[in-house]
Amino acid sequence: MTTPAASQTGGNGRARHGGPTREAILEAASRLIQINGYHSTSLDDVLRESGIGKGNFYYHFKSKEGLGYAILDQIVASFLDRTVAPCFSDPGGRPLAQIRCFLDRVLEAQRARNCVGGCPLGNLASELSDVHEGFRTRLARVFSAWRERLTTALGEAQARGDVGGECRPPAVAQFLVASLEGAILMTKVTKNIAVMEECVAEMKRYLSLYERGAT
Repeated sequence: MTTPAASQTGGNGRARHGGPTREAILEAASRLIQINGYHSTSLDDVLRESGIGKGNFYYHFKSKEGLGYAILDQIVASFLDRTVAPCFSDPGGRPLAQIRCFLDRVLEAQRARNCVGGCPLGNLASELSDVHEGFRTRLARVFSAWRERLTTALGEAQARGDVGGECRPPAVAQFLVASLEGAILMTKVTKNIAVMEECVAEMKRYLSLYERGAT
């Protein structure tokens, strides 16, 4: 269903057009889904929260599912831009230092959120992987790309002689991703950033076991 995006005003009187309209919908829906989950967030909830009329919604998104996919794309882009890129953008950087930087940025993100909300990707994976194949496959690709980035960094560290041959980069990368997701979940449950701090410290200690010349 597609309706022309005329000058339409939502229930709270705020008119939205073009890009700002789409961003308002995404912002409202992301906030609601983070709190209530995907299934418990209705289209009416999103329209009410964003102040966007239904016609404008269907101009930008064909369905709630399409909105969900757009939110997932936005989460991934933000994760890459704010957390991954700052640590891995320097091609001459030392890979282990880059991984530790990444762990620190994930920790700081949880501290900034005051332990509320957890990991948006992990939340969607927990809720939808067993019941929605479209989201499951997309989320699987995201986590796979995350593991591959860490695998590449560990392989580069091995090639430089920073990491011993006993390190298996794919297995270590898998462990780090799983450990981070578990740490974020436990931090969300306990509302205690010390849980995340301890887990990140242990992950760094684990990495140091493979590091040559570590003291």
